[in-house]
Amino acid sequence: MAQLHNLDAAQLSAAYRKLELSPVEVAKAVLDHIERWEPKINAMYLVHRERALEQAQGAEARWRNAAPLSPIDGVPITIKENIFTAGDPAPIGSAAADLTPKSADAPSAARSREAGAVLLGKTTMPDFGMLSAGLSSFHGRTRNPWNLERNTSGSSSGAGAAGAAGYGPLHIGTDIGGSVRLPATHCGLFALKPSLGRIPVWPPFMGRVAGPMTRTVLDSAMLLQELARPDTRDFMGLPYQPVNYAALLDQMLPGQRAGSAKGLRGLRVGLMLEAGVGMAVDPQVRAASEAAAQALEREGAVIEPCAPFMTDAMLEGMARFFEARAFGDVNQMSAEQKSRLLPFILEWATHRAASFSGNDVMQGYMQVMAMREAAVQTIGRFDFVISPTSPIPAYEGDKHAPGDDPRHAFPHIGFTLPYNMSEQPASSVQWSFTNDGLPIGVQVIGQRFDDLGVMQLSRVLEVLRPAQLPWPEPNA
Repeated sequence: MAQLHNLDAAQLSAAYRKLELSPVEVAKAVLDHIERWEPKINAMYLVHRERALEQAQGAEARWRNAAPLSPIDGVPITIKENIFTAGDPAPIGSAAADLTPKSADAPSAARSREAGAVLLGKTTMPDFGMLSAGLSSFHGRTRNPWNLERNTSGSSSGAGAAGAAGYGPLHIGTDIGGSVRLPATHCGLFALKPSLGRIPVWPPFMGRVAGPMTRTVLDSAMLLQELARPDTRDFMGLPYQPVNYAALLDQMLPGQRAGSAKGLRGLRVGLMLEAGVGMAVDPQVRAASEAAAQALEREGAVIEPCAPFMTDAMLEGMARFFEARAFGDVNQMSAEQKSRLLPFILEWATHRAASFSGNDVMQGYMQVMAMREAAVQTIGRFDFVISPTSPIPAYEGDKHAPGDDPRHAFPHIGFTLPYNMSEQPASSVQWSFTNDGLPIGVQVIGQRFDDLGVMQLSRVLEVLRPAQLPWPEPNA
């Protein structure tokens, strides 16, 4: 059997059921592995060793009594620090934050505990979650396990690093413009940005979702099963649908029996190779998406070109909206608090927004709505669309964004941002590697509310992809 920290949730669940492994020995092994890796990558904000071992003991007793709370009972999990957990502060990546411990679990944390998952601790993120980078005024620099000089991306930076490094199989991040998918592509993981409201969040906000980040699609399906349970605090939540994502995951795989499987034959898949805005697509990234499309075509899917729909005005409108929101937060801070922020964040939040009029902000918001409409209409012409997740592989680790320009902070989110605004499900599937060993992911975008379909096509790509490199280890 593989080292315990490299076992996925499905393997652990099966071993627990057969009493071949104990949740306690698994938790100890993963916690020890975290101690070996953490000085190098800084993925964790908090590690709750003793508390995790207590939870593992409870899970061990339940499995012995054949009464697990769920299939992920006893499986190690990490949660991004902005997803509130009772008794823990949530600085949202900022050194200027209030560190009063939170009084209650946010929905994803509550559902994880109810399922019996063993919470190892909280993962890092950048200031306000508004950097797609592993830099934070509070947490410091989080490094990419594949190459310590490269960026994890963000804002679920610690979750991406933790998943690649083997900090257990299950990780929960949040995404408002690409924040689970971008770390996934740069750290070699699978991540799902679900339809808005599929996984309850609190506090809810336009485009904001929580999503699973794992090494396998099946593990995300198992976690989604638990996280999608309802929570009345999310006033944007979808009606709960008790879908068994794990049981239905393989129905689209080639070779499945007729009548029980959708298959790929005749499936219309759009191939979008340009975002229309931002950075040019790296040739190796483009080749990965083309290869994924060719693999689907060989199995019977119909691949058709999909033109980009994003415009510079749409990206500018989104930037203006986010800047105005951040300026409102920063403007309430004292001079001493502002001095604690990353200078990049401070300049980004203030250099334009102080002079915005109400009309400026509303025009930006209307461009966000135009983006939403264009995304739904474009994807609606196909069953699914695939694209690069990011236009580039993991960039330099000391940069706040590609180019490191606070006045152009979003050059790399053109492929991911629209589907937060359109509320459509989208995933990043690890596909291949650059010539120097950096992961490259492919994005799968589905119709509104078709989270199951996105998961199923992601599973197909996972099966069809080329051979993968071994996961990085701390002594390499």
